[in-house]
Amino acid sequence: MCGIVGIFDTTGQREIAERLLSQMNQTQFHRGPDEGGIHIEAGLGFGHRRLSIIDLASGQQPLFNEDHSVVVTYNGEIYNFPQLSEELKSLGHQFRTHSDTEVIVHAWEQWGESCVDRFRGMFAFAVWDRNRQTLFLARDRLGIKPLFYSLLPDGQFIFGSELKSLKVHPGLSHEIDPAAVEEYFTFGYIPEPRTIFKGVHKLSPGFSLILRRGEAMPEPKQYWDVGFKLHDPMSEQQAGEELILRLQEAVKIRMIAEVPLGAFLSGGVDSSAVVGLMAGLSDDPVNTCSISFGDPKFNESQYAAMVANQFKTAHRVEQVDPDDFDLIDHLADLYDEPYADSSALPTYRVCELAKKEVTVVLSGDGGDENLAGYRRYRWHTYEERMRSMIPESIRRPLFGTLGSIYPKADWAPRIFRAKSTFESMARDTLQGYMHSVSILSNQMRSQLFSDKLKSELQGYQAIEVFRRHAANAPTDHPLSLVQYLDLKTYLVGDILTKVDRASMAHALEVRVPILDHQLVDWISGLSPDLKLKGKEGKYIFKKALEPMLPNEILYRQKMGFAVPLASWFRGPLRDKVKTNLLSSEMLESGLFNQRYLETLVDQHQSGMRDYSASIWTLLMFHSFLKKH
Repeated sequence: MCGIVGIFDTTGQREIAERLLSQMNQTQFHRGPDEGGIHIEAGLGFGHRRLSIIDLASGQQPLFNEDHSVVVTYNGEIYNFPQLSEELKSLGHQFRTHSDTEVIVHAWEQWGESCVDRFRGMFAFAVWDRNRQTLFLARDRLGIKPLFYSLLPDGQFIFGSELKSLKVHPGLSHEIDPAAVEEYFTFGYIPEPRTIFKGVHKLSPGFSLILRRGEAMPEPKQYWDVGFKLHDPMSEQQAGEELILRLQEAVKIRMIAEVPLGAFLSGGVDSSAVVGLMAGLSDDPVNTCSISFGDPKFNESQYAAMVANQFKTAHRVEQVDPDDFDLIDHLADLYDEPYADSSALPTYRVCELAKKEVTVVLSGDGGDENLAGYRRYRWHTYEERMRSMIPESIRRPLFGTLGSIYPKADWAPRIFRAKSTFESMARDTLQGYMHSVSILSNQMRSQLFSDKLKSELQGYQAIEVFRRHAANAPTDHPLSLVQYLDLKTYLVGDILTKVDRASMAHALEVRVPILDHQLVDWISGLSPDLKLKGKEGKYIFKKALEPMLPNEILYRQKMGFAVPLASWFRGPLRDKVKTNLLSSEMLESGLFNQRYLETLVDQHQSGMRDYSASIWTLLMFHSFLKKH
C-alpha cells in the first residue's frame, strides 16, 4: 500500500514548490517506507510513498506512459491487472513494468474516465494527461482506500491519502466546519464527503473527479453503486454454494503478492471463513495473528485458536494490556480529524503484531454490513414491523410520551431498557435507525453544544446524511435500506478508516475479500430473509459454512473488538477525563456547554449513568483540538 499527494494549478502553469510537495509527501512516510518519488512540471506536482508489494524491482511511482505525456500516482491494488494488461497489449499499448500501476496509465489512454469501470480492487489514484490538460482522480467502489482534496482560494487544487498531507500546505484553511462537529458527535466519525475542515473533502467511494485547466471544478461523478437487484429465485443450498464459490475466488485473487502474506483471525465467522478458504488455496500454512484480552468479556482468543488448530495455521497471539490507554493521544496523529471508535486501540495492536511476520494480510471486514450480521438490524426490522402496524398519528404521541416518562436504565438487563425503543418507535424509519446508531442523541447534542455552535448550525442535523443516501437508495426494503445506509456511512467512515490508518501506521497492507465489489453486488441481490432469518444474522453464510467451521464458531454470540471504557473512566483515567473534558482547549473552543460537560463526567464517575461512549467521543475531540 502507498501514500499519494499532489498539487495542481487549475488557473495556469504557476511553478510548483518542490520543497512543499516533498513535505506533503513526507508526512505519509509511514504509508510507504520503501521508496519515495515526486514529479514536477508546469503547474503540476505529484508525490508518492511506496510500500512494495508487486513488481518490487520496477514499480516505482509516479509512473509514466511511453512518451511521458500521462503520469499516475496511485495507492491500492488492482487484482485483475494481468488480464487488463493483456487486453491493453492487444490494443497496441507497450508496457515497461509488470505492475498494476502501469495498467492505470494505459487504461486511461484507452478508455478515459470509464477506465475505472474496468478495475477490480481497492484504489485511490490521480492521472495527469498533459495533452488534454486534464487531471483525473478516482476512489474505489467501497472506499477501502482514502482520498482527501481541497480547492484553495488561489486556484491550487491539492490532494492526498491522508488529511495530514494537506494540512502542511500554508494555503489551507483550518477553520472547523460546524456541520462536521454535529455529524461527528452523532456518528463518532465524519461521514463522506465532509471533513472536520471547511473546504476540505473526502472523495466518496465509487466517485471520480475530473479537472481541466482553465475550467471551474465540477462536482464529483458517481461511477458505481451497489444494486440490491434481486436475483431469480434459488434454493438456500444454491445460494450458499454460490456464495462460498464467489468468496473463494475473491480470496484467491487477493493472495497474489511478492512479500509475506497472512490473515487476521479473531475467531469470528468472517475472519474464520477467510482463513479457512486461504488454507484450502495454499500449500504452506497460513500466517494468522490475533490478540487476546485479560477480561473474558472481551476475549475471543480461544475461538481464534480453535480455528488456527483446525486449519493448521502458523498462529501468533499476544495479550493486550487491559489498560492499554497510552495510545489515546497517538490516535489523534493517526486519524487527523476526530474519530471515536475505541476499537482503534486493539486494531492498532493487531496490525503491529501482524507486521512482525508479514506485509500483507487478509481480513474479514464487510461481512456484517453485507450479510446483516449486526444485532441492530434485527431490532430495526422488528421496530419497522411495529411502525407498519400502528398509524403514525397514534404511534408518535403514544411512544413519544412513553419514551419521555420511562426511566433511563443503563445498569439494567436489556429487556428492561425500553426507553430507547420507545423513543425510536416515535420516529420515522430513518430517524429510528439514526437513534439506534447515534453516539449522542439529538437531546444530548442539544445540551452539549454551545449557543454559538447551535446558531452556526442553523438547524442542521446529521439525519440529513441518511436522508441524502436514502433518496438515492436502489431499495426500500426495511433491512436492505439500512444495510445500504451502513455501506455508505459506517463501513467507510468507521470500519475502513480504522483499518486503513491503523495498518498504514505499521506499513501493513490489508485486503478485504468480502468487499470485492462483484461479490458485494451479488450478495445485495440475495433475498433479505436469506441474510436475516428470525434472530439469525448472516443466515445463509453460516449455513453454507457449516461443512467448514464448527457450530461453536458459527453460532456463538458476537463479541466484537471492544475495550473496557466504562471502568477506565471510573478508575485509572478518572482524573484524565475530568482534566481533558474541562480543559482550556474544550472550553475556549466555543463549541460546548461547560455545565453539561461537568454533568456527563460527574454522572458517569458516580456510577449513576454509563456515558462511556460519549466521554470517549469527547476525549477524541479534545485530542484533535490539542493537536489542531
